[in-house]
Amino acid sequence: MARVAVVSDSAADLTPELAAAAGITVVPLIVSFGAESFRAGVELSTEAFWSRMTAPDAPFPTTAASSPGAFQEVYEAAFAGGAEAIVSVHVAESFSATISAARVAASMLPDREIHIVDSRSASMGVGLLALLAAELAATDMPAAEIVRVIEQRRGDVDLYVALDTLEYLRKGGRISGAQATIGSLLSVKPIITVREGKVETADRVRTRGKARARVLELLSARPLDRLAVLYTPPADGVAVRDELIARLPGGIDPAHVTVQPVGSSVGPHLGPGCIGAVVLAKPGTKPPV
Repeated sequence: MARVAVVSDSAADLTPELAAAAGITVVPLIVSFGAESFRAGVELSTEAFWSRMTAPDAPFPTTAASSPGAFQEVYEAAFAGGAEAIVSVHVAESFSATISAARVAASMLPDREIHIVDSRSASMGVGLLALLAAELAATDMPAAEIVRVIEQRRGDVDLYVALDTLEYLRKGGRISGAQATIGSLLSVKPIITVREGKVETADRVRTRGKARARVLELLSARPLDRLAVLYTPPADGVAVRDELIARLPGGIDPAHVTVQPVGSSVGPHLGPGCIGAVVLAKPGTKPPV
């Protein structure tokens, strides 16, 4: 085991395979459908979540952070396994109480070195930073230096997703009912991004085809180190991956490219039929306007 253990949460949308290969421990958020609650990715797979999410008359799912006790259990297990320090990279504090729970857990272990890092992002915006942290940990870089690098690289993360509808943002409380109604009447396909822990509208277009083209344009605006294509069923991310790679300036290492569905911790806010990606741009390059 690396001297520094890396922990994240299910809002990072790391697949079990990606997390296991990188040695990242994922603390699940709680997803509820009415009175039924599940630990995301543990008691409810991504496939099962989307099956429930799209079922007729299904209750709208809600999400909640895990308890401090769940984080404490993970931290104690990492130290018992030989870790000397922990770097815990999480979904933006502005989106979830996850970081608060992690901080409480860290305070319960005052004699241990635990660093809590706010990614200021969501989905694979968290995941890419956690993967980078794990790679740095594998080189025996000290925990404090890993944190310095991750916090420095947060500005290199670009996230753009084209939504099929505004309705799920409305249900999740991200926009007003009036905004959603106007968007539906105008057949607007919004493209959202996350900047400094805030959801923003990057653009609005009138068709799915134009939304896809605009997302590809935004994501290929600067050279990339890593790429994670995201989609929500029934959309397919493979074609987007291939098209995006073809237009990237300087190309990209295939080992740093993934395609995955958005999981149950983020999916309720996006809804089905979305397509987009998260990228980690090369340091020193300017983000798209």
